[in-house]
Amino acid sequence: MLTLLLNKPFGVLSQFTRETGSRWGSLADLVNVPNVYAAGRLDADSEGLLILTENGRLQQRITDPRFGHWRTYWVQVEGLIEESQLTALEQGLVIQGQRTRPARAASLDADLWCDLPERTPPIRVRRSIPTSWLSISLREGRNRQVRRMTAAVGLPTLRLIRRSIDLMDGAPPLSLEGLEPGQWRPVSRTEQQRLKALLKNQGARR
Repeated sequence: MLTLLLNKPFGVLSQFTRETGSRWGSLADLVNVPNVYAAGRLDADSEGLLILTENGRLQQRITDPRFGHWRTYWVQVEGLIEESQLTALEQGLVIQGQRTRPARAASLDADLWCDLPERTPPIRVRRSIPTSWLSISLREGRNRQVRRMTAAVGLPTLRLIRRSIDLMDGAPPLSLEGLEPGQWRPVSRTEQQRLKALLKNQGARR
């Protein structure tokens, strides 16, 4: 079961076919491995962890919203973060007429994000407005959900990076660790075993 972890950079669609006339790149620009497809997606203007697999059952298991896998994002936002805004993100917000599920949200200390590679192209920063970083974990993946949620509490998103996906309780999540933007690697033997166990537990919802 061939499965890869990719650190998708800004400006790349979560598909292998380049769209005609699009200014965005495709996964084919980064990964020269046949017969793997993205399990889930990240918007072209988002970065971070993308799972690529040749196994259709695994792809379905990861993306099926019934199983609610925790996905953790690091988000650079415009403005200073207040505790009330984090509480609102955690409790859920009404976005496009539908309330989001409870989430996890916390401010990020500078020592966690200061070594992140610069985005290419860099974000636009207004000198008169400070920026902050937060971590938010969701169990759902509605269209541009993180951006809509931060905007709803007065913290427009400037940069969005998916850091990890937690597939099994009690096991380390799949993460970006060791991958620079545009780099990928096959899953380790231990990660492969966990993915196989996930498929055997196909019927269990979280």
